[in-house]
Amino acid sequence: MKLLLIKIGKAWQTLKRDGLFRGGRRITTSFLALFSRVHPGDILFITGGVGDSARYRTVHIAEELTLNGFSCSATVQDNPFLVTYADHFSVFIFHRVLFTPSVARLIEKIKLLRKEIIFETDDLVYDKEFLKHMDYFQKMNTFERKLYENGVGGEILADPYVRVCTTSTSFLADKLRERGKQVFVVQNKLSQEDVSSAEEILSKVSKDASVVKISYLSGTPSHNKDFATITDALVALFGKYPQMRLILAGPLDTEDTLNRFRERIIRVPFLPRKKYFATVANMDINLAPLEIGNPFCESKSELKWFEAGLFSVPTVASATGTFRTAITDGVDGLVAGTTEEWVAKISYLIENTDARKRMGQRARETVLKKYTTTHANDALYYDYLKKKIL
Repeated sequence: MKLLLIKIGKAWQTLKRDGLFRGGRRITTSFLALFSRVHPGDILFITGGVGDSARYRTVHIAEELTLNGFSCSATVQDNPFLVTYADHFSVFIFHRVLFTPSVARLIEKIKLLRKEIIFETDDLVYDKEFLKHMDYFQKMNTFERKLYENGVGGEILADPYVRVCTTSTSFLADKLRERGKQVFVVQNKLSQEDVSSAEEILSKVSKDASVVKISYLSGTPSHNKDFATITDALVALFGKYPQMRLILAGPLDTEDTLNRFRERIIRVPFLPRKKYFATVANMDINLAPLEIGNPFCESKSELKWFEAGLFSVPTVASATGTFRTAITDGVDGLVAGTTEEWVAKISYLIENTDARKRMGQRARETVLKKYTTTHANDALYYDYLKKKIL
């Protein structure tokens, strides 16, 4: 009953946010995932949903492991045959999985068979103590909040049988090590299909030199506070550069101070992946603001930088630990920590077309070299997994 209520709450919020057509399509995709075919193999990824988090942390990592000699499958936790998969794999990786009766039965069966369980997360949602730092949590309906009352997967992480975790950033790795776990940092990466799609999209890009398109593509409804950190900078930039256009994608509430520039602000609804990529490719500058010092934000990966970099679009990002590590400031991107820095660095890119193109190209080179499943090299993790394959 609890899981049903959660799903009703999430479905209602999706329809309310994205509308009947787009929201309905997302709900249908989630339903169809219940019946996707699962082939027996070495490693099974189990995830709680079908969004970008599940894509990067299960489907893409499964592709990376397959390219390195492992046999992998991925499924959702509501798969009606979930418990039967205990017999068909050696390693089970749980990503953002709610502790339901069927998940509990699967875990008990895995334990009886003495097989490996790995806890996987790309966010702090596993720990309910951190939810006060999550902006969107305060706006969830009652049913949605039930998902987080014990932390997503908190029961799995707390199980002494589970000794190993994987995660996307060093910040999260440190948090998990505080729980006494062995942790492998497996960065988010672009798939082979992503890279192939990018080549096709880039061949069709044609930008209007009379305007400078600056994008903030939020993707989820949890980034209002992040965007608010650069509102003052954007107001100043709108005043300086009449050629500036701001493209905002996804569910995002903007502050009233930006309303006077609404004719130069373009709103884009939630988009399927290829259309989202096509939107990114046609931008001149990408923005990736986060609340510096907020644990939820410090745990975020460099995904928004490398997605834009795949299309040679330079990014100005908040100076979180992850972005400062991923980006060589002034070479393949820019990082900013204050309003003054945001204004100065975006201004530099607006005024210097050649520098903008050069930085975007450097970003693409870095991304193709370090952030694709084809060029992944998580050797220590591969070695660990090989020892667990029965």
